[in-house]
Amino acid sequence: MSKPSVAELRPVVHPAGVKDRRSGEHWAGRMYMREISLRITRQLARTRVTPNQLTGLMTVCGVLAAPALLVPGIGGAVLGVLMVQLYLLLDCVDGELARWKKQFSLSGVYLDRVGAYLCDAAVLVGFGLRAADLWGSGRIDWLWAFLGTLAALGAILIKAETDLVGVARHNGGLPPVKEAAAEPRSSGMALARKAASALKFHRLVLGIEASLLILLLSVADTVRGGLFFTRLGVAVLAAIAVLQTLLHLVSVLVSSRLR
Repeated sequence: MSKPSVAELRPVVHPAGVKDRRSGEHWAGRMYMREISLRITRQLARTRVTPNQLTGLMTVCGVLAAPALLVPGIGGAVLGVLMVQLYLLLDCVDGELARWKKQFSLSGVYLDRVGAYLCDAAVLVGFGLRAADLWGSGRIDWLWAFLGTLAALGAILIKAETDLVGVARHNGGLPPVKEAAAEPRSSGMALARKAASALKFHRLVLGIEASLLILLLSVADTVRGGLFFTRLGVAVLAAIAVLQTLLHLVSVLVSSRLR
């Protein structure tokens, strides 16, 4: 059986609105990855590969970012970025293949969310262990490993705060939340939310952005020598994660998402 053409695939796997989802589509997907994933989906369209199998492989790639980042120097940072990019590619392909084969399941949705949690956490834990200098000649400084783990915990809690809105509404007998409900009822909070959204500093604790930041800081440390920029980055991301966890919780409570 011949493979479907890209023209046949596109309207099915990229229906209207997929690339425009405010909270469901990453900027890297819109910018380049959806065009790459479309070609991979074409190769898999007539095979026995299932979307859930790809989701499992996606999760493995995301988790492997942590040990990849333990490789010293720029090489480890490049490997970390590669693992996260493979995670993103498979995250696109599993949904596209599900739409083409019409293989939808709640377990697939659940596994996809678990993969997102684990990828973000793995990158940040790996970042902290990298800053702790496990393979250096001196004493291992576990403070940085702790701060990386703290950043990972914050990243997970931020996702959980969002996902738990759906749990709370379901348990309360309410329909799924609409995006308009995310707007704070207070004008002051709405302005603060818009400012934070414009700066997008909170995205730095997400796996894709964090991996790119780690690569940039690794280059800076190679030029300067030592781990100054890597350790500064870990401290900054830990602070962002803690602050964003608190701000996001307040944002949920003062919006209409729980009403």
